Amino acid sequence: MGELVERVDELDRVLGVVDRAEAERRRWMHRIATTICRDPMRRILVLRRAEQLTRFPGHYDVMVGGAVDVSESYEDAAARELSEELGAGVPVRFMFKFLCRDGVSPVWFRVHEAVITEPLVPDPSEIAWHAWLTELELREVVDRWPFIPGGREALRRYLVFGNGGQPSAGCQPDHFIQGGAEHRVVSVAVRGNQLVQVDDGGRAVDGDDLDAGRRPSPDRSARRPPT
Repeated sequence: MGELVERVDELDRVLGVVDRAEAERRRWMHRIATTICRDPMRRILVLRRAEQLTRFPGHYDVMVGGAVDVSESYEDAAARELSEELGAGVPVRFMFKFLCRDGVSPVWFRVHEAVITEPLVPDPSEIAWHAWLTELELREVVDRWPFIPGGREALRRYLVFGNGGQPSAGCQPDHFIQGGAEHRVVSVAVRGNQLVQVDDGGRAVDGDDLDAGRRPSPDRSARRPPT
């Protein structure tokens, strides 16, 4: 018997205990606890999953987390995964929950938030790369980089629900969901291998070479992820 999880229904009620691999194979719903991390400057942590993982190897995500153990609460699972994957022992705060039918199998995602103030110690067996991105930078790359489906959906919900039910500054959810249209109105854009600030006339006013990882100002640290 492998990793055990609780099989649940469309109302997140427990139906029984099953092997996670079997749940995924039979597309049985189960529970995943996750956390979206912020730093003191309100940037969001983005990570690239390790290539040796069986689920979405090499894909990007804004969620740190994993399956909820049998009889474990979502909150306890989120805190445990945060410690295991990032070496971060910080409190988590519940944000929202949603049923995601995309991906390996349908799962209930319960999404939390944590503020990270100490250096991270990522588990290399889980995380190959990470960086702190602003919301504007994230909107530019979320539909360009191969994000896991649940992570992309969680980010879109978080940018709304994480601001008291209102869109983040400068972001309309319909624009964000449609991806490309957002590039015409945000103040940061991706052009080739650069993140550039754009004025209202569409002119690039500075750039951050993503290959070299240069940081033109202290509040912008996005880098091109390694391939």
